[in-house]
Amino acid sequence: MPGERLVTIGIRKDLTDKIKYTFPKPHDYKLVLRDVLFDCPDSPHIPYGEKKRRIFELVPAGGYWRDIDPKIAKEYMKSCWDMEGGRTGILRRMSLDEPSLTVLTSPSQKQTERCHPLEARPFTIRENARCQTFSDEWEFCGKVSSQYKQVGNAVPVNLAYDIAIEIHNSLKMLEKKNNSGKLYNKMGVRFYMERGCCQKLCGALDKNPL
Repeated sequence: MPGERLVTIGIRKDLTDKIKYTFPKPHDYKLVLRDVLFDCPDSPHIPYGEKKRRIFELVPAGGYWRDIDPKIAKEYMKSCWDMEGGRTGILRRMSLDEPSLTVLTSPSQKQTERCHPLEARPFTIRENARCQTFSDEWEFCGKVSSQYKQVGNAVPVNLAYDIAIEIHNSLKMLEKKNNSGKLYNKMGVRFYMERGCCQKLCGALDKNPL
């Protein structure tokens, strides 16, 4: 899954001796864009302007602004040309053989561009959703720009699933001790131990049902 996430799991002080949380173990496999984009259903996207599209045609897969004519790159980058740092996000074109970068809320942010590896265009809504491990059946609503935001702001589904499984396992410790099917926290949020609740929490995935 793309990017990094900071996840904080809190346990009430009065439960620290009754419950233990274990963070999910890393998976052995590492998906690359070739796996993610294969046979991806069509969906809307916001295209580049014609000038930008033609420039991206010059960028090889896996490349960025340093891989094209410096004159063209300098004209495109304008004031960014004189900035320090690698600026590797400018005119960045992804490769099929690398994992997805962080999925953004907009396809047109100049310093964090992610061009499709095979076509001179941004990723579609569905391609971004696949990078975030959403199933193809999941529907996003509203304008295309709003859908980009929904996908970009989302926590990757598989990550949420793995965390939810460990939360479920932790709460089962309490179930065994007090024989209760639910636990109320101070905010009034209920965590049900029944099978249906955890599957609803992880409903975006249909694999590994509890």
